[in-house]
Amino acid sequence: MDVRWEEAGWERLTGRTGRRRLPVWDCTVGLVVGDDSVLLVDPGSCVREGAEVRAEAERLTGRRVTHIAFTHGHFDHVLGGAAFSGAEFFGAVGLDALLTVGRDELRGDAVRHGLAEAEAAEAADLLAAPKHLVSGEWTLDLGGVQVLLANVGPGHTRHDLAVFVPGVREVVFCGDLVEESGDPSAGPDAVPRQWPAALDRLLSLGGDDALYVPGHGAVVGAAFVRAQRDTLRARFGVSEA
Repeated sequence: MDVRWEEAGWERLTGRTGRRRLPVWDCTVGLVVGDDSVLLVDPGSCVREGAEVRAEAERLTGRRVTHIAFTHGHFDHVLGGAAFSGAEFFGAVGLDALLTVGRDELRGDAVRHGLAEAEAAEAADLLAAPKHLVSGEWTLDLGGVQVLLANVGPGHTRHDLAVFVPGVREVVFCGDLVEESGDPSAGPDAVPRQWPAALDRLLSLGGDDALYVPGHGAVVGAAFVRAQRDTLRARFGVSEA
Protein backbone atom coordinates (compact mmCIF):
# COMPACT_ATOMS: atom_id res chain seq x y z
CA MET A 1 0.00 0.00 0.00
CA ASP A 2 1.13 3.53 -0.77
CA VAL A 3 2.39 4.93 2.55
CA ARG A 4 0.96 8.39 1.83
CA TRP A 5 -2.52 6.92 1.43
CA GLU A 6 -2.21 4.72 4.49
CA GLU A 7 -1.00 7.57 6.68
CA ALA A 8 -3.98 9.67 5.57
CA GLY A 9 -6.38 6.89 6.56
CA TRP A 10 -7.13 5.78 3.00
CA GLU A 11 -7.02 2.25 1.59
CA ARG A 12 -5.32 1.92 -1.78
CA LEU A 13 -7.25 -0.64 -3.83
CA THR A 14 -5.46 -0.53 -7.20
CA GLY A 15 -3.08 1.82 -8.95
CA ARG A 16 -5.94 4.17 -9.84
CA THR A 17 -8.44 3.60 -7.02
CA GLY A 18 -8.70 4.01 -3.27
CA ARG A 19 -11.27 4.55 -0.60
CA ARG A 20 -11.75 5.82 2.94
CA ARG A 21 -14.25 4.71 5.59
CA LEU A 22 -15.46 7.89 7.24
CA PRO A 23 -16.11 8.05 10.99
CA VAL A 24 -19.51 8.01 12.74
CA TRP A 25 -21.62 6.35 9.99
CA ASP A 26 -18.80 4.28 8.43
CA CYS A 27 -19.68 5.64 4.99
CA THR A 28 -17.25 4.80 2.20
CA VAL A 29 -15.75 7.52 0.01
CA GLY A 30 -14.22 6.26 -3.23
CA LEU A 31 -11.49 7.87 -5.32
CA VAL A 32 -10.60 7.19 -8.96
CA VAL A 33 -7.51 8.91 -10.37
CA GLY A 34 -7.25 9.45 -14.12
CA ASP A 35 -4.46 11.11 -16.07
CA ASP A 36 -6.61 14.19 -16.64
CA SER A 37 -9.42 14.10 -14.07
CA VAL A 38 -10.25 12.82 -10.58
CA LEU A 39 -13.58 11.22 -9.62
CA LEU A 40 -14.84 11.05 -6.04
CA VAL A 41 -17.64 8.63 -5.12
CA ASP A 42 -19.94 9.83 -2.29
CA PRO A 43 -18.41 12.94 -0.66
CA GLY A 44 -19.57 12.48 2.94
CA SER A 45 -22.23 13.77 5.30
CA CYS A 46 -21.73 17.54 5.70
CA VAL A 47 -19.72 20.50 4.42
CA ARG A 48 -17.06 20.07 7.10
CA GLU A 49 -16.54 16.39 6.27
CA GLY A 50 -16.64 17.07 2.54
CA ALA A 51 -13.99 19.77 2.89
CA GLU A 52 -11.74 17.36 4.78
CA VAL A 53 -12.20 14.70 2.11
CA ARG A 54 -11.52 17.24 -0.64
CA ALA A 55 -8.29 18.40 1.00
CA GLU A 56 -7.10 14.81 1.50
CA ALA A 57 -7.97 13.80 -2.07
CA GLU A 58 -6.13 16.79 -3.50
CA ARG A 59 -3.11 16.12 -1.31
CA LEU A 60 -3.00 12.45 -2.38
CA THR A 61 -3.47 13.08 -6.09
CA GLY A 62 -1.86 16.50 -6.49
CA ARG A 63 -4.95 17.67 -8.39
CA ARG A 64 -8.45 18.92 -7.66
CA VAL A 65 -11.48 16.67 -7.70
CA THR A 66 -13.26 17.28 -11.01
CA HIS A 67 -16.15 14.79 -10.87
CA ILE A 68 -18.51 13.58 -8.12
CA ALA A 69 -20.72 10.47 -8.33
CA PHE A 70 -23.59 10.00 -5.89
CA THR A 71 -24.46 6.31 -5.43
CA HIS A 72 -27.84 7.30 -3.93
CA GLY A 73 -29.52 10.14 -2.08
CA HIS A 74 -29.05 9.42 1.63
CA PHE A 75 -27.56 12.23 3.70
CA ASP A 76 -24.34 10.44 4.70
CA HIS A 77 -23.51 9.93 1.01
CA VAL A 78 -24.45 13.32 -0.48
CA LEU A 79 -24.37 16.25 1.95
CA GLY A 80 -20.59 16.60 1.70
CA GLY A 81 -21.08 17.52 -1.96
CA ALA A 82 -21.53 21.17 -1.01
CA ALA A 83 -17.75 21.34 -0.42
CA PHE A 84 -16.98 20.55 -4.07
CA SER A 85 -17.98 23.66 -5.96
CA GLY A 86 -16.81 23.55 -9.56
CA ALA A 87 -17.02 19.76 -9.85
CA GLU A 88 -19.37 17.96 -12.24
CA PHE A 89 -22.01 15.93 -10.39
CA PHE A 90 -23.48 12.62 -11.56
CA GLY A 91 -26.39 10.59 -10.23
CA ALA A 92 -29.15 8.23 -11.28
CA VAL A 93 -32.13 9.68 -13.12
CA GLY A 94 -34.54 11.18 -10.60
CA LEU A 95 -31.92 11.97 -7.98
CA ASP A 96 -31.86 15.62 -9.04
CA ALA A 97 -35.55 16.05 -8.20
CA LEU A 98 -35.16 14.12 -4.94
CA LEU A 99 -32.31 16.34 -3.75
CA THR A 100 -34.17 19.49 -4.75
CA VAL A 101 -37.76 18.85 -3.67
CA GLY A 102 -36.79 16.62 -0.75
CA ARG A 103 -34.22 18.94 0.78
CA ASP A 104 -36.13 19.42 4.05
CA GLU A 105 -36.56 15.67 4.43
CA LEU A 106 -32.84 15.15 3.77
CA ARG A 107 -31.98 17.71 6.44
CA GLY A 108 -34.37 16.14 8.92
CA ASP A 109 -33.01 12.65 8.32
CA ALA A 110 -29.47 13.86 8.96
CA VAL A 111 -30.51 15.46 12.27
CA ARG A 112 -32.40 12.32 13.34
CA HIS A 113 -29.23 10.32 12.80
CA GLY A 114 -27.15 12.68 14.93
CA LEU A 115 -25.77 15.39 12.63
CA ALA A 116 -25.85 18.83 14.28
CA GLU A 117 -28.84 20.82 13.09
CA ALA A 118 -26.74 23.77 11.92
CA GLU A 119 -24.43 21.50 9.90
CA ALA A 120 -27.36 19.66 8.36
CA ALA A 121 -29.07 22.92 7.38
CA GLU A 122 -25.89 24.38 5.87
CA ALA A 123 -25.15 21.27 3.82
CA ALA A 124 -28.72 20.88 2.56
CA ASP A 125 -28.99 24.55 1.60
CA LEU A 126 -25.72 24.53 -0.34
CA LEU A 127 -26.04 21.10 -1.96
CA ALA A 128 -26.08 21.10 -5.76
CA ALA A 129 -28.25 18.46 -7.41
CA PRO A 130 -26.49 16.38 -10.10
CA LYS A 131 -26.75 17.79 -13.62
CA HIS A 132 -25.52 14.61 -15.30
CA LEU A 133 -28.22 11.96 -14.92
CA VAL A 134 -27.65 8.30 -15.74
CA SER A 135 -30.63 6.28 -17.00
CA GLY A 136 -28.69 3.23 -18.17
CA GLU A 137 -24.90 3.37 -18.47
CA TRP A 138 -22.53 6.32 -18.88
CA THR A 139 -18.85 6.01 -19.74
CA LEU A 140 -16.75 8.70 -18.12
CA ASP A 141 -13.26 9.23 -19.57
CA LEU A 142 -10.88 10.44 -16.85
CA GLY A 143 -7.79 10.09 -19.05
CA GLY A 144 -6.10 6.70 -19.09
CA VAL A 145 -9.15 5.07 -17.52
CA GLN A 146 -12.77 4.92 -18.62
CA VAL A 147 -15.14 4.56 -15.70
CA LEU A 148 -18.61 3.08 -16.18
CA LEU A 149 -21.47 4.67 -14.22
CA ALA A 150 -24.43 2.27 -14.21
CA ASN A 151 -27.97 2.82 -13.00
CA VAL A 152 -28.48 -0.72 -11.66
CA GLY A 153 -31.38 -0.06 -9.29
CA PRO A 154 -33.89 0.37 -7.90
CA GLY A 155 -33.02 -1.55 -4.76
CA HIS A 156 -31.67 0.13 -1.65
CA THR A 157 -33.36 3.28 -3.02
CA ARG A 158 -35.10 4.27 -6.26
CA HIS A 159 -31.91 5.94 -7.51
CA ASP A 160 -29.00 3.52 -7.09
CA LEU A 161 -25.84 4.17 -9.11
CA ALA A 162 -22.78 1.90 -9.18
CA VAL A 163 -19.29 2.86 -10.37
CA PHE A 164 -17.16 0.31 -12.25
CA VAL A 165 -13.44 0.93 -12.67
CA PRO A 166 -11.59 -1.41 -15.09
CA GLY A 167 -8.10 -2.66 -14.49
CA VAL A 168 -6.11 -5.81 -13.85
CA ARG A 169 -8.77 -6.29 -11.17
CA GLU A 170 -11.99 -4.36 -11.60
CA VAL A 171 -13.22 -2.24 -8.70
CA VAL A 172 -16.95 -1.75 -8.15
CA PHE A 173 -18.21 1.01 -5.85
CA CYS A 174 -21.61 -0.37 -4.85
CA GLY A 175 -23.09 2.26 -2.57
CA ASP A 176 -25.55 0.76 -0.10
CA LEU A 177 -26.74 -1.89 -2.52
CA VAL A 178 -24.08 -3.88 -0.65
CA GLU A 179 -23.29 -3.50 3.05
CA GLU A 180 -20.66 -5.50 4.92
CA SER A 181 -20.60 -3.96 8.41
CA GLY A 182 -24.27 -4.71 9.09
CA ASP A 183 -27.44 -6.06 7.52
CA PRO A 184 -28.59 -4.23 4.38
CA SER A 185 -30.79 -1.30 5.39
CA ALA A 186 -34.24 -1.23 3.78
CA GLY A 187 -35.83 2.08 4.67
CA PRO A 188 -39.11 3.54 3.43
CA ASP A 189 -37.50 4.53 0.10
CA ALA A 190 -36.21 1.01 -0.64
CA VAL A 191 -37.63 -1.17 -3.41
CA PRO A 192 -37.00 -4.54 -1.75
CA ARG A 193 -38.58 -6.80 -4.33
CA GLN A 194 -36.25 -5.42 -7.03
CA TRP A 195 -33.12 -5.28 -4.87
CA PRO A 196 -31.92 -8.86 -5.67
CA ALA A 197 -32.21 -8.11 -9.39
CA ALA A 198 -30.10 -4.97 -8.89
CA LEU A 199 -27.40 -7.14 -7.31
CA ASP A 200 -27.61 -9.54 -10.26
CA ARG A 201 -26.93 -6.60 -12.59
CA LEU A 202 -24.06 -5.51 -10.36
CA LEU A 203 -22.53 -8.99 -10.55
CA SER A 204 -23.02 -9.32 -14.30
CA LEU A 205 -21.15 -6.06 -14.92
CA GLY A 206 -18.45 -6.61 -12.29
CA GLY A 207 -17.79 -10.33 -12.72
CA ASP A 208 -16.39 -12.95 -10.38
CA ASP A 209 -12.94 -11.43 -9.87
CA ALA A 210 -13.88 -7.81 -9.07
CA LEU A 211 -13.36 -6.02 -5.77
CA TYR A 212 -16.79 -4.93 -4.53
CA VAL A 213 -16.68 -1.86 -2.29
CA PRO A 214 -19.77 -1.59 -0.06
CA GLY A 215 -21.29 1.67 1.07
CA HIS A 216 -20.45 0.58 4.62
CA GLY A 217 -17.86 -1.98 5.66
CA ALA A 218 -14.90 -3.92 4.30
CA VAL A 219 -14.21 -4.68 0.64
CA VAL A 220 -15.79 -7.99 -0.43
CA GLY A 221 -15.81 -10.41 -3.33
CA ALA A 222 -18.53 -11.68 -5.64
CA ALA A 223 -19.38 -14.57 -3.32
CA PHE A 224 -20.35 -12.12 -0.57
CA VAL A 225 -22.56 -10.15 -2.97
CA ARG A 226 -24.30 -13.37 -4.08
CA ALA A 227 -24.86 -14.40 -0.47
CA GLN A 228 -26.34 -10.99 0.35
CA ARG A 229 -28.58 -11.23 -2.73
CA ASP A 230 -29.86 -14.62 -1.54
CA THR A 231 -30.45 -13.24 1.95
CA LEU A 232 -32.50 -10.39 0.50
CA ARG A 233 -34.52 -12.82 -1.61
CA ALA A 234 -35.40 -14.83 1.48
CA ARG A 235 -36.04 -11.73 3.61
CA PHE A 236 -38.46 -10.16 1.13
CA GLY A 237 -39.94 -13.30 -0.39
CA VAL A 238 -38.50 -12.78 -3.86
CA SER A 239 -38.31 -15.87 -6.05
CA GLU A 240 -35.23 -16.53 -8.19
CA ALA A 241 -35.65 -15.39 -11.77
